[in-house]
Amino acid sequence: MSSDFVIVLTAIFVSTASALLGSFLVLRRMALMADAISHAVLPGIVLAFWVSGGERATAPALLGAAAAGLLTVTLVEWLTRTGRIKNDAAIGLVFPALFSLGVLAVSLYFRNVHLDLDAVLYGEIAYAPFNTLEAFGLNLGPESLWIMGGLTLVNLLFVLLFYKELKLSTFDAGLAAALGFLPAVLHYALMSLVSLTAVGAFQSVGAILIVAFLIIPPATAYLLTQRLPVMIALAVLVGAVSSVLGYVLAILLDASIAGMMATVAGLLFGLAWLFSPVGGVLTARNRRERQRREFAARLLLAHLAHHDRPVPAREVLEEFGWSPAFLAQAQQWAQREGLLAGDPNGLRLTARGAALAGERP
Repeated sequence: MSSDFVIVLTAIFVSTASALLGSFLVLRRMALMADAISHAVLPGIVLAFWVSGGERATAPALLGAAAAGLLTVTLVEWLTRTGRIKNDAAIGLVFPALFSLGVLAVSLYFRNVHLDLDAVLYGEIAYAPFNTLEAFGLNLGPESLWIMGGLTLVNLLFVLLFYKELKLSTFDAGLAAALGFLPAVLHYALMSLVSLTAVGAFQSVGAILIVAFLIIPPATAYLLTQRLPVMIALAVLVGAVSSVLGYVLAILLDASIAGMMATVAGLLFGLAWLFSPVGGVLTARNRRERQRREFAARLLLAHLAHHDRPVPAREVLEEFGWSPAFLAQAQQWAQREGLLAGDPNGLRLTARGAALAGERP
C-alpha cells in the first residue's frame, strides 16, 4: 500500500465521517458547535493521557474526547437555558475556556511528551502511513485507516439506523418528542459522535481540517439541493473531491496537504455559492433579471394592446420611464417569443402577442 494512497484514503475517511454528521449540524444551525467540540475535546484527551499513566492509547483518548464533547454541549445548553446568554455567545464562552484549560495542562504537565499543540491544531497527514497499528505481534497497517475507517462505519450505521428519527428531530423537534423519538438523546448521541470523530482525526489532520470537513462540504451540499439524502451524498462527494484534489495540488505546489484540502473545499463552496441552480448568487441574480425583463415585456404588451397603431419607442419610454437599453431588452424578449412584430413605424403586437394581452388583432 503506497504512502500516497494511505494519505488520500485517510483524508477521504475523515471527510466522509465528518460529512455524515456535519449535514445534520448544518441543518440544525449548529455549525459553530462543531468548531467548539473539535477544540474543547483537548482537555478530555489530556485527562485520558494522564489517567492511562502517560501511555499513548487510542481508546482512553476517544472516551475522554466524548466526555469533553458532552461537557461542552451540556455547558452551552445550560448557559442558553438561563435566558441571559444566547447560544452563539454561550459557545464562544465555553469552548475557548475548555481549550485553554487543555493547553495549560499540556504546557504545564506534559511539555516533554508527544502531546504537541501544533499537531493538535494542524496535524500532519503526511505521517499517516508511518504510524502503524500492531496487535498480537502483527503489523496491521496504518492506524489512521483503522481508526477513521471504523468511525466512518459507526457514523454511517448511526445515520442509517436513526435516519427517520434524526430527520424528524432536525426539522421538528417538538413533533419528534410528541411521537416519543427522544430528540434530546439523539442530540447527545450526535454530539458524542462528533467528539469521537474529531479526536480520531486529530493526529492525522488536526482540529482545523476536521472543522473544515464538518462544515464546508455539508454547507456546499446545502446550496445544491433541498433533499436531505441528496445533501448527505453530495457532502460526502465534495469531501472526497476536496481530499483527492487537495492532495494533488499540495504535491504540485509543495504546500501543506491539510491546508490545501481545506482550501479546495472552500473553493468548491465558493463555486456552489455563485453558480448553484438552487441558491447560487449569480443564478438567483440572473433569474431575477429574467423575471424582470419578462414582466416588463408583458407590461409592454398590455400597453400596446390599447393602441390600434404601431407605438413609437419614444412614447413607451416616456410612459414607463425606462431607459432605451431596458426597453431593448424587453423588446428582444417579446420578439424572441413571437409577441412583437418588426415594424419600422414603431412597436406592434403579433396575433399571438395580442391574444396573450387579452385583445384581438
